[in-house]
Amino acid sequence: MATLPPPELHRLTPRGALAVALGAGMIAALLVLWLVGDAVVALGFVAAAIVLGGGVIAHHLLAPVAGPAPAEIDWHLVRALAEESGDAIAITDRAGRLVCANDRYETLFDGLPTPPALPIDEAGVGALSDIGRAAWRDGRARLDRIDVGTRSVAIEVVRTGQQQDLLLWRAASTVEADDSRALAAALSGPLGRRLAEAGIMAALMTPEGRVLAADPVLRTRAAGRADAALLGQDFARCLITDSRGLIRFEREGLDGNPLRLVQVPFADRPDAPILVALLDEEEAPRAIAGGTTDHIRTLVQMMPLGIALVDRDGRFLEMNDAFLRAASVDKAAPPLYPGDLVMREDKAAVADAVRRFAGGGAAHAADMAVRLRDHPDEPVVLSIAGARGLGEAAVVLSLKDNSEESRLKREVAQATKMQAVGQLAGGVAHDFNNILTAIIGHCDLMLMRHSPGDSDYDDIQQIRNNSNRAAGLTRQLLAFSRQQTLRPQVLQLPDVVSEVSNLLKRLLGETVTLEVRHGRDLGPVRADPGQLEQVVVNLAVNARDAMLAKHPHGGGKLTIQTRSATIAEVRRRGPDIMPAGDYTALEISDTGSGIPPDILPKIFEPFFTTKEVGKGTGLGLSTVYGIVKQSGGYIFADSKPGQGASFTIYLPVHARGEPIAPRKSAAKPKPAEMWGTGTVLLVEDEDMVRAVAERALTRQGYTVLTAENGEVALELIAEHPRPDLLVSDVVMPAMDGPTMARHVRARYPDLPILFMSGYAEEQLRKSIDLDNVAFIPKPFSVQQLAAAAREALSAQ
Repeated sequence: MATLPPPELHRLTPRGALAVALGAGMIAALLVLWLVGDAVVALGFVAAAIVLGGGVIAHHLLAPVAGPAPAEIDWHLVRALAEESGDAIAITDRAGRLVCANDRYETLFDGLPTPPALPIDEAGVGALSDIGRAAWRDGRARLDRIDVGTRSVAIEVVRTGQQQDLLLWRAASTVEADDSRALAAALSGPLGRRLAEAGIMAALMTPEGRVLAADPVLRTRAAGRADAALLGQDFARCLITDSRGLIRFEREGLDGNPLRLVQVPFADRPDAPILVALLDEEEAPRAIAGGTTDHIRTLVQMMPLGIALVDRDGRFLEMNDAFLRAASVDKAAPPLYPGDLVMREDKAAVADAVRRFAGGGAAHAADMAVRLRDHPDEPVVLSIAGARGLGEAAVVLSLKDNSEESRLKREVAQATKMQAVGQLAGGVAHDFNNILTAIIGHCDLMLMRHSPGDSDYDDIQQIRNNSNRAAGLTRQLLAFSRQQTLRPQVLQLPDVVSEVSNLLKRLLGETVTLEVRHGRDLGPVRADPGQLEQVVVNLAVNARDAMLAKHPHGGGKLTIQTRSATIAEVRRRGPDIMPAGDYTALEISDTGSGIPPDILPKIFEPFFTTKEVGKGTGLGLSTVYGIVKQSGGYIFADSKPGQGASFTIYLPVHARGEPIAPRKSAAKPKPAEMWGTGTVLLVEDEDMVRAVAERALTRQGYTVLTAENGEVALELIAEHPRPDLLVSDVVMPAMDGPTMARHVRARYPDLPILFMSGYAEEQLRKSIDLDNVAFIPKPFSVQQLAAAAREALSAQ
């Protein structure tokens, strides 16, 4: 890693500036005296120098004191971050100097050249200069492709730095460049040796015919020795043609064996590399039952890409292992035609393309987006090209194994969908909380007028109980949408598991074995311990049900493990899903029946359940998902049918100096007296909630002023004396609660405020920059509102 900090700029002191001015004046005076001979003019130059020096001193003495200098860049940190990237990275300053570069940059460009003056052609340097200027102007610019030797890279330039005075240059290899580089390395290594053992000569060349890589046999035949340097040479100079048009190596002369030359385009673009294979003509007719030669079959099997050969009738002749994997082909029952691999809707298009290329009707390779029969939801790219000199093979098919790319796309799409569903669920829960607040409040007011012996008492109590159950469902929806109120603490995951272990033993019963394992030196995490306990309980209950379904008469094992996540494990999850960092992992696995692959992507969706009707709300795992995401963590489910399921939760390690909370926090004392006096200004846009809250506060002895929005509340503030307490909703039309509260605080700075909302307190406090503010979540009961009002007043 090269770090080249910019040179430090030194400023002249006032004394130094005066000395420089006087010196310059004396020199000028001597020159004038020598040239003109006039002493008066010479003395004038000295006086001017004195005045100039005095001006410099005055500028230094009278200039305003500058603010604090920008923080110095920690180049060691920049170096460490750049080394973690898989791309070549360089940083230049405003003067165009290279100040930092990682090892990949030095390797890619064979040294430390300063962008845009990289070792590429003039057109490439000009294009880099253009995107550099665009990045200074717009903040970001990109060049999709330049050639650096045998590699093709995309370069992105970003303006960065505290003062926006640096450019970050990132060079990333293109996929085709990576593939061609891998093939070139393979030809020069193990693949080339295996081809040599089979008597096949192969080389990777540019479209102009210059050698990029070659196997040992070709180097020996063309140049006389296996270690001959053919890189960059024009391969055509190694060949000659006789009067019959047969090709031979120039070194072997006309007496050498004639050659058959086969070209395979690497990609569908004019400047793509070409794979060239040469076979001795006298050995070419040796055929096998499949219709291709031994050499060709070996060549196809050695290819790292998915390659298949098709004859003129459209039947498969050969498929290598990479093609079998990419197409999910069963070796025991291989397909007869390429159309057998794809969905019915794509069969005709594939068959027509194969027929056209087999008949020589297409000059260049073509790419088709098709859907494989075994993976209909994931389109793949099938490349088709005509073949010449491959025996009975008339068409070459290429299929890339993009299973890993498809997995990442599915996970990103799933995360996006979960976020959208979460926003919808949060909005529904917020509106439903207003309705439940009114129902529960009216039930409380009615219960105050009825004694337990009344005939209506039990009915009212039943309504209230069911409303509380509905409030529990809204809390689960808010948990899923990451909008519930959390009380995060710095804690150790083993402490959370220990607190809930006894409860788990009772929930699991005697037939399920519970095993708990804790790793060493675990990093602390910051989360709500009560919510984490809910996560463990929900996952354990689901695991118990799955194990009982597999073992109705008992049995099964639930394992809970805490450990530190390794760097390799985090990288395997993918940076698009889970950024690199330090995590502490909580893993809960069971020996149940597992989760089917078609069900696995849906398990975190709200109201999705595989249980019988009436035996589950479908909110258990969605609640787990919401709690983990709101805590800044990540959760993954891994399962194979019949082998159980494993849920792994990653929580970021908390690195700050906040002390670890004790296992049990002291209970908050409740006010002994609910009754109060004073004036309360109640602001709520929902009529039903405002009516309940007004009656509840009035019954507790308060004088209540009501307003249906923020504007009316400000009018009441102006018309009435100072209230003792402001109780307000947060989200209201026109003027919201926090905005209205800031206007009221401008008039009465010490007025206590109690906010009511169905959203999370943690989220609301981020947008409310006010002191002495209390919060009560909806839905609430009459008693809870009275207690919150009394506590807000007593805290004044």
